[in-house]
Amino acid sequence: MSGTWKRRTLGISVAAIVAAVGLLANPVVGAAQSSREADGARLLKGAVDLHFHMDPWTPGALNGQAGIADVRVARARGMRGLVIKDHNEPTAPLAYHLRQDIPGIELYGGFVLNLPNGGINPAGVEFMATKIKGEPGRIVWMPAGDTAKEVRGSKNPDGPFVAVSRDGELLPEVKQVIAIIAKHGLVLASGHIPAEEALMVFREAKRQGVQHMIATHAFDLAGKMTVEQMQEAAKLGAFIEFDFRNTLEGGRMDAIRQVGPQYCFLSEFWTKVSAPKEYGGLDGTGAFAEAMRAHGFTDKELDLMFKENPAKALGLTATTVSSGR
Repeated sequence: MSGTWKRRTLGISVAAIVAAVGLLANPVVGAAQSSREADGARLLKGAVDLHFHMDPWTPGALNGQAGIADVRVARARGMRGLVIKDHNEPTAPLAYHLRQDIPGIELYGGFVLNLPNGGINPAGVEFMATKIKGEPGRIVWMPAGDTAKEVRGSKNPDGPFVAVSRDGELLPEVKQVIAIIAKHGLVLASGHIPAEEALMVFREAKRQGVQHMIATHAFDLAGKMTVEQMQEAAKLGAFIEFDFRNTLEGGRMDAIRQVGPQYCFLSEFWTKVSAPKEYGGLDGTGAFAEAMRAHGFTDKELDLMFKENPAKALGLTATTVSSGR
């Protein structure tokens, strides 16, 4: 999610997190730190990250990208699975190969309908669904970075973009992609298309029988939704995605509460994105959980958003995790 790589990270500064939970008068000591790490370990065990970017490093994408070492970290944390995302390359083949080398974690890929992938590309989506051993391809994202809105707001406003609708109607090829998603039980995600267009896509997907839908990081970037639009997307059957790295900021926790945690999930578990980067840090995840609980969220609701809901969104059987809190 390139638009948020420059945001401040979660869990880096102990003082900042302590302030969030109102404990500045009681500095953290070793025992409390150990307890926080244990809390983070509990929350990550069984978690599913549906937005695990492995785009190759480019001058415009210097932070927040994962490497193979981070896949191994996720496995070591006991996470259930990852969906590998690349804005400009299909990732199902990468997931297939990584499965051979890193067993013990469920690895999936997907297809972003961006220009380098052929834009709205029914043949590419069909290939992913039917021609790769083990069927690792799961999510089809609408354009992300190559939408008309993003291109027109860029340094090259007259550049090419990927159209999804025209005159208030979805393009025929978009409906064709949706039909392929429905036929093969794939997941439809909104990418970065504007909220109004995303709702058009969700309505058409529901009409065609798509069972699994995601409003991609719905509080951010070109696809940002109002709470009312998130609620409508949820009624259509979509799960609402929030980014772990900025969930504590800007009213996002209140938005989750208004939509309902039962319709939301968290992704991109970067506890530090500036060098040295850190994916799935135990202390940072534990600090996040503390701050969420201070805002009224229960462990059961956190489990929903880290584990059960992303599994359901991906079409997996959700593992129910009970909690004493």
